[in-house]
Amino acid sequence: MDSSKKTLVPLVIIVLVALVVGLFYALVFTQPAAQLSFEQGELKNQQKYHWRMVTTWPKNFPGLGMAGENFAKWINEASKGRMEVTVYGANELVPALGVFDAVSSGSVELGHGAAYYWKGKIPAAPFFTSVPFGMNAQEMNGWLHYGNGGALWREAYAPFNIVPFAGGNTGVQMAGWFNKEINSLADIQGLKMRIPGLGGEVFTRAGGVAVNIPGNELYTSLQTGVIDATEWVGPYNDLAFGFHQVAKYYYYPGWHEPGPTLELLINKTALESLPEDLQKLVEVTARAVNQDMLDEYTARNNRAMNELVNKHGVQLRRLPDDVLQKLKAISVQMYAEQSGKDPFFAKVYADYESFLNQAQQYHKISEEAYYQSR
Repeated sequence: MDSSKKTLVPLVIIVLVALVVGLFYALVFTQPAAQLSFEQGELKNQQKYHWRMVTTWPKNFPGLGMAGENFAKWINEASKGRMEVTVYGANELVPALGVFDAVSSGSVELGHGAAYYWKGKIPAAPFFTSVPFGMNAQEMNGWLHYGNGGALWREAYAPFNIVPFAGGNTGVQMAGWFNKEINSLADIQGLKMRIPGLGGEVFTRAGGVAVNIPGNELYTSLQTGVIDATEWVGPYNDLAFGFHQVAKYYYYPGWHEPGPTLELLINKTALESLPEDLQKLVEVTARAVNQDMLDEYTARNNRAMNELVNKHGVQLRRLPDDVLQKLKAISVQMYAEQSGKDPFFAKVYADYESFLNQAQQYHKISEEAYYQSR
């Protein structure tokens, strides 16, 4: 081999080694930076969604009002800024009872309220909040999430371009605040009471006068005599409203709202505009908010009740059995009458009753039996 060939071989080897080393360096050391650059570019190009939520509650109202606030907070955090929800209390953007129409029209993407407020539009809507002598919170969650309740709810709201989700539950409520004792049905005659939904219709048939007033007007209405009584929620919320300052008697049980489910109303077009992962995030966050509210009320109601009775001198009363029996009889009659007028009402009521009957069969040997033994 001549000298020129001997010199060329080491040079070729050196070049090949350099190329291999360079390629190895590029693959091992520069790939994370390139990948990071790609991910940053992908995130930068992702669309951000800014939603507005209107509610039927005063801004930052304890319990009921915080469900919407928590939903917005958790969505904002979990989406890492891809989705932001801003919450507006009652009358900040729309009136308290204007939430449904605002979401339906698309003027806002999201609302928080209670289905029974819309019974004028959908007679069966109260079943998706609470109806007299109906399901408790545990049973409502079962019906909506694992029975036919959720599908029926979506069917009811579909003509209005709204998708509903359960968005909180207070558990069994109180019967309400009264400025006179209720010892018999005679004491209900002519009594003006704020009581919405089907409970209001039952109360009217029993001889009372039911009116539907937004929560932020109740204190003044009771104070000035516009109404003689009001139901709201329970000790935790009622203490915050100061009803003990303008009413003397606090009655139980909440026959009219034994398992009141609140709702997140979402404009269908807005929901479907989200990518699939954010749609799932909305659904899962709603489930979290729904359970969280029930947990909070379970933790706070009795402490508030003790303060109302022991500090403020509220007189706690139980509704007489004959009054409760009459209210229940009226409720059953009313459901039958409305079912004859409205096929969809009949459809929802039949499924609701079927689920409730099955749940009751088991609860007699589980929940009820345990409460009695405890």
